[in-house]
Amino acid sequence: MPTDPTTRRLHLRVAGVSLVLDTTGGRVPAILHWGADLGPLTGTDLATLLAAVTPAISSNGPDVPLRTGILPQSADGWLGRPGLTGSRDDGSGTAPRLTVTGVRITEQGTERTLPAGEGTDLETGPALVMLDLADELLGLAVRLDVELLPSGLVRVRAEVTNTGETAYTVHQLTPALPVPLDADELLDFGGRWTKERTPQRRAMVTGTHLRENRRGRTGADAAHLLHLGTSGFDFATGEIWAVHTAFSGNHTHHAERLSAGVQVIGGGELLLPGEGRLAPGAAIASPWLYGAHSAAGLDTIARRFHAHLRDRETHGGLPYPGTDRPVTLNVWEAVYFDHDLSVLSELADRAAELGVERFVLDDGWFGSRRDDTSGLGDWTVSEEAWPGGLAPLVERVTGHGMQFGLWFEPEMINEDSDLARAHPEWIMAPGPDRMPLPARHQQVLNLTIPEAWQHVHDAIDALLTEHDIAYIKWDHNRDLVEAATRATGAAAVHEQTLAVYRLWDSLKAAHPGLEIESCSSGGARVDLGILERADRIWVSDCIDPLERATMNRWTSQLVPLELMGSHIASGGSHTTGRLHSLSFRAASAILGHLGIEWDLRRATEEELAELRTWIALYKEQRELLFTGDLVRADRGQDAVWITGVLSPERDRALYTVTAVGTPDIAPVGALRLPGLDPRRRYRVRPLVLGPQPTGYVWPAWAREGADPATDAKGAGYGPPALVDHLDVPGAVLLRTGLAAPVMAPETAFLLEVTALADRP
Repeated sequence: MPTDPTTRRLHLRVAGVSLVLDTTGGRVPAILHWGADLGPLTGTDLATLLAAVTPAISSNGPDVPLRTGILPQSADGWLGRPGLTGSRDDGSGTAPRLTVTGVRITEQGTERTLPAGEGTDLETGPALVMLDLADELLGLAVRLDVELLPSGLVRVRAEVTNTGETAYTVHQLTPALPVPLDADELLDFGGRWTKERTPQRRAMVTGTHLRENRRGRTGADAAHLLHLGTSGFDFATGEIWAVHTAFSGNHTHHAERLSAGVQVIGGGELLLPGEGRLAPGAAIASPWLYGAHSAAGLDTIARRFHAHLRDRETHGGLPYPGTDRPVTLNVWEAVYFDHDLSVLSELADRAAELGVERFVLDDGWFGSRRDDTSGLGDWTVSEEAWPGGLAPLVERVTGHGMQFGLWFEPEMINEDSDLARAHPEWIMAPGPDRMPLPARHQQVLNLTIPEAWQHVHDAIDALLTEHDIAYIKWDHNRDLVEAATRATGAAAVHEQTLAVYRLWDSLKAAHPGLEIESCSSGGARVDLGILERADRIWVSDCIDPLERATMNRWTSQLVPLELMGSHIASGGSHTTGRLHSLSFRAASAILGHLGIEWDLRRATEEELAELRTWIALYKEQRELLFTGDLVRADRGQDAVWITGVLSPERDRALYTVTAVGTPDIAPVGALRLPGLDPRRRYRVRPLVLGPQPTGYVWPAWAREGADPATDAKGAGYGPPALVDHLDVPGAVLLRTGLAAPVMAPETAFLLEVTALADRP
C-alpha cells in the first residue's frame, strides 16, 4: 500500500485538554501539542503551530530529531528508546521505517475515513484516531490508535502485524508522548508487600529513567503512575504530564530526555524472549498507554482517571453510578484457616446487626486447605471443613439480606494438591525436569494451556451456579518466576495475562452482576488492565490505619475511592503490631469502599455501638464519596493531612483531618479546606464519633460557648462539648482556614461541610 503524503493536522479538545496530531507527508504521527486547551484553531493556526514547534537544527549536523513520533524511530533521526524494535530470524528487519497509509476517525460512534490526496485540518471533541502504518520493504503493518477520552485522558496503543513471508519477532513495542522541557521533576512509586505505592521523587536529567516490572503481575513496587512536572508540583499546583501502562503482566514505564533538547514519557509491555514472535500473518498489540495532563497539580491527574473509570459501562457491578457499595465483612483475620460453621454463623449474625451488607469467606474452604501448604487448585468444597457443604452458611448470610462472597486463587497451585498430582504438566516451569523456587508453598498454574483454563473456569462456574455467590475475592500470592510452559520452556507471562482477562470476562458474562476484587498479595495487581474488569482492588494486606493513610492517599492517584477496599481493622494490627483506637481505624477507612476485618466476637458492646455509628455515617455519605471529586491539601506541616471529597456542585464535602505523626510545632496553624466555592457560605460540623481522642486541645471555633476574645490558655483540655456547627464564608475556609486543634499522633476527626444556599 503506498504512503499517503497528505498534510493532516487533527486538533482534539475536551475537558481543558488539547491534543494536536500531525501526519504531514505520511510520516509517523507526531503530537504537536498535548496539554492545556488551546481554544479553537483554524487551519492556518495549525500550520503555524507546526512551524512554531519545529526545532532548530544546528549547522554542525542534524543532531535534533526531525520528528518525535508516537512510535519514535531512528528513521526520523530519533536517538533515544525506539517505539518498535524487532528482527527476523536472519537478523534483518531491525530498523523499521514506518509511514502512514491511511487515517480513520471515530467521533460519537461514527467512523469515517479521511480522504487521501486532500489536505485535512480537523478540529473535534473527544475522538479515536486510527492510523494505518506500514514498512512494505520489511513486511510490517502497524495499526496505531490515538484517543482523547471525555475525561481528558489520552490513550495510545499499537498493533504490529507480520505481513512478510517469514517469522518476525517483536522485541519492544512502547509508544511515547512528548513533554515540554519545563517539566523537570519526576514522581513515581516503589513499595513492597504491606507497604504498597510509596512515593519517590527525583530531578529529571539527561538520559532515561526506566522502570521495568518483571514479576509477571503489576507488583507492589510498580511505578503505578509516572509523573513528569514543573519543579515543586504538588496536589494543587504545577503543570504535570503522567502516564500509566494498563497491563497486569510484565511492563515498563520510562521518561527520557535527549541532549538534543527533547523529552518523552512512555511505556508498554515488557516482552520476554520469544513472546513477540509472529508467524506470517500474526499480530501482537501493546496495552493501552494512558496519558494525563494537569495545569493544576496532582489532584487533577487523579480526577481524570477517576472520571474515566466511573464512565465504564459497568461500575462497581452496576450501571453507573453504582454508589451503593456494600459494607463488607471479610473473616480472614477473624478465623484464618479455622473454619467452623457455628463460629462463622455467629460472625454473620453480628455483622447483620451492625448493618454489614456483604459477608466474605476467605481462604481454607476447599480441598485439603487447612493451612497454606496444600490444596490450591482443588476448587471443591472440603468435606472435612464443611461436612454439610457451604449451603448452610450461604443461606445464613443471605437470609440476613447480606451478599455472600468467596475467596479463590485460581492462577496458583500447590504441589501438594490433587490437581498437581493429576496434571504436573500444568505447572509453569522452565522445563520438564525443573521447578521454580516455591513462594508461599505454591507454584503458578499455566492458564495458557486450554485444558487448564477450562478446568479452572468450570470449577468456579459450578460453584457460582450452585450457590448464591455475588462476589469473588480473587487472590494472586506469588510472582511469576521462571514462568514458562513446562513442556517447551517457552516464556508464558504474556499469554497468561491475556488468559486471566478472558477468564474474568467469561465468568462475568455467564453470571451478570458478579463482582470480582483484584487482590494480589494485597495490592500487587492494581492497574487499568485489571480495572477494566475488576469491581474493586484490595489496597494492601496491611490494614494498620497509619500505613493505610499513605497507601490510600497514593492508590487514589489512579483509583477512585469506591474501587478501593478500605477496611476497619482490629485494635491490634496483624501485620505491624500497632494498637489504635477505633475512631482512628474507622476515620482512615471511611474514604474508600468500607469493610471490616475484625473478629467481632471479641469486640465490646461499646466498640460495637461505635462501629454501628461509623457504618451508618458511611451509608449516609457514600453517594458523595463515590461521585465526588477527591482533594488532598498541601501543607507545610506534613504531620497533619487533610483529604476530602466534594460534590461536583460544590454544595457538600467531607474532609478527614489525620495526624500521621507528631508535628514539630503545635498547633499546626490553620486547616484550609481545598476545593470549596469561595462565593458560597458553608455550614461546618466537626464530627468525632465515639470517645474524643485523648491529648486534644480544641480551638475556640470548635467548642460550644467558647469566646475567642477571652478564651484562657488550656480551656480546651478535656472533653469539651463540640459546637454543633459553624457558618463560614467559603473564601474563609478556602483561603484563611480554621485553627487546627492540638492533635495527638495517630488520631483523626472529620469535617462535614454543607452549602447554605444555592450557588450565587
